[in-house]
Amino acid sequence: PMGEAPASELDAVLGGGGWDVGASFEGPPPPTGPIRLGRNACYVVLAVLFNEEDGVLLVQEAKPECRGKWYLPAGRMEPGESVVAAMRREVKEETGLECEPLTLLALEERGPAWIRFAFLARPTGGTLKTLEEADAESLQAAWWAGDPSALPLRAPDILPLLDLAARYRLSPPHPPTLPQELPCALLCLRLLVAFANDAGDLWVLLGTAGTPHLPVVACGTSPAELRGGLRLPVLQLLLDCLPSDPHPGPLGLLGLQHRAGGPGGGDGVCFNMLLSIPPGSPGATPPEPRSPAFRWWHVEEESLRGRILQRLCAAATVPVRS
Repeated sequence: PMGEAPASELDAVLGGGGWDVGASFEGPPPPTGPIRLGRNACYVVLAVLFNEEDGVLLVQEAKPECRGKWYLPAGRMEPGESVVAAMRREVKEETGLECEPLTLLALEERGPAWIRFAFLARPTGGTLKTLEEADAESLQAAWWAGDPSALPLRAPDILPLLDLAARYRLSPPHPPTLPQELPCALLCLRLLVAFANDAGDLWVLLGTAGTPHLPVVACGTSPAELRGGLRLPVLQLLLDCLPSDPHPGPLGLLGLQHRAGGPGGGDGVCFNMLLSIPPGSPGATPPEPRSPAFRWWHVEEESLRGRILQRLCAAATVPVRS
């Protein structure tokens, strides 16, 4: 019955919304202090914008190490700034244009030490920066309709993002996904861990402490944890919880939660992630958790089961690139 499962939480998370993180976490003990930009975390924002002629908005760099080369508008988020506000500010400073976000295109990460939020956005006003307005932020901005790889680029890492953006405009693989304003002191992941067999049966892993809930793990900031990226605390949780090496599928982002100036001045983010445990054989059931702190919930309600399976089978999530 639905009363045994966090129906409202699942509904919110699958819809790209947010849910209160709370103070208790599964897995290893969380870090003692909050995440702070410039100290133990770095967040970068990047935006892909197109005009009506399908030209992409590019910036000519002013920084001495890459002066004259081209790139997408991007830069570091500042403490006390929301993710979307940071993206708008960087686009305005580097290109002269106002914009609004349409969706997160990709989450690129190296653990808390470096996380980049890549957005698809649309211009809403302003005037394109010219060479006469060159400053420390950029030399100029331009709409480029040709092959971006023909330009001297600051780095080729924007090319896969441009491909992703072009594909999203043609046929969006996931719903529009934008940050939700909810506070979070730490960098953490809420996990929708699914187990589906070939018969169409579906189970979701729940934490049992207090009210049944989707497990939440916190990311540490030690050198080893930073190198392990966001996947490390997920693997640690699953290895501790399940009897054999679960070999989970890739992480996909359903949504994210952040509030500027969060608890204790922290700049934490909660990423709501979807991942699957592959069945070992046809008609298999999920492995029994080692600990009573977890249990599998058999999803029988058709609508909810269909929503989770659709997201899993179609990879209908924001890709996470580690």
